[in-house]
Amino acid sequence: MMIDAKELGYKEINEKLRESGNECEINDCLGQRFIAAGMSDKHIKINGVPGNALGAYLNGAKIEVFANAQDAVGDTMNEGKIVVHGNIGDAAGYAMRGGKIFVGGDAGYRAGIHMKAYKEKIPVMVIGGCAGSFLGEYQAGGIITVLGLDADNRDKKIVGYFPCTGMHGGKMYLRSSCENIKFPGQVTVSHANGKDLDDLKSIISEYCEEFDLDADEILDTEFTVLTPDSKNPYKQMYVAN
Repeated sequence: MMIDAKELGYKEINEKLRESGNECEINDCLGQRFIAAGMSDKHIKINGVPGNALGAYLNGAKIEVFANAQDAVGDTMNEGKIVVHGNIGDAAGYAMRGGKIFVGGDAGYRAGIHMKAYKEKIPVMVIGGCAGSFLGEYQAGGIITVLGLDADNRDKKIVGYFPCTGMHGGKMYLRSSCENIKFPGQVTVSHANGKDLDDLKSIISEYCEEFDLDADEILDTEFTVLTPDSKNPYKQMYVAN
């Protein structure tokens, strides 16, 4: 089903999506919010820029965006996949507890904030470019990976300020030695090896299939892994030593 979104609000778009079959394509998307919220069992392609909370509470659908997307992509999503071929705004994956978000370009501030795992669900976010400040803020579960594929060409750090602030669960991989990045004391910083690399290979291989990239080439470099290192990660943030 083809949907022309140019003159439609989000309620009308979502109504048409619910009435359609499993394959849907939205054209001329112009910042409408909440597209495909809570949906499952659909493959939705979007041409144009969707607004905030794309795929909020997603429950199994696959969404592909062939442009940029705004803030709160995958807000509280439960299952499914969101693939954005451009950049995304702030707070992507807010409180997501399952599913996958794959981004071809950069992410804004607070990507992965409050990300958590739920029973057998392990949410995954892969950012192909760089991420803004407060990446993984209060992360409680899941896996965040930042590849920084063109960071050197832009003379840009792979992440902004204050990554992993309040992190108390989950894992983060950064495709960098991270020598010039300051991390909070409540996380352990180490070089990825062994099982970490096995997990990375699976994640990166799936990501590369979506973006037609060479997984072996991306993996042939150093990755830094960050994990929480305190049962009380907030102590040093609010209590003087």
